[in-house]
Amino acid sequence: MASTKKSWAHEIEASVAAPRLFRAGVMDWHTLAPKLAPQVVASAHPVEGEGGVGSVRQFNFTSAMPFSVVKERLDFLDADGCECRKNPCPRSTLLEGGHVGTVIETATSCIKVEPAAGGGGSVVKVESTYKLLPGVGEAQYEVGKAKESVTAIFKAAEAYLIANPDAYN
Repeated sequence: MASTKKSWAHEIEASVAAPRLFRAGVMDWHTLAPKLAPQVVASAHPVEGEGGVGSVRQFNFTSAMPFSVVKERLDFLDADGCECRKNPCPRSTLLEGGHVGTVIETATSCIKVEPAAGGGGSVVKVESTYKLLPGVGEAQYEVGKAKESVTAIFKAAEAYLIANPDAYN
């Protein structure tokens, strides 16, 4: 049975400006996650790079997650346009974690944070493409849980930014 690429898309509305949410929820999430979501993220740190293209970050999870670690590499970054592409398992080198090697062969995600229509807030647009391992059924990769997880990330960042209006300006 050959594996095929699948994808999903998800949007999250937020009440904070796009540049602030992008910086907190994407660029600096490895710093904020253990503070804002300690029940899920035990620790996180850069592995390679200074946060630009090619940088690798590692997130270590608590038992709340079905896996203990994820390493992701930043493949594209447009900080001014609030867009990045992360590739947890680049084709040339499989990075660890998540469901890599157990359910999925490869996965990529694109995150873009745009100003909301009417101003004042923002919309996070997430697109994820993944390739299941041969013989793995679609039900084994839980898209609903992936969407819940990304929503939780940006809602935690949003709450932090609302509580700290001078942060990430």
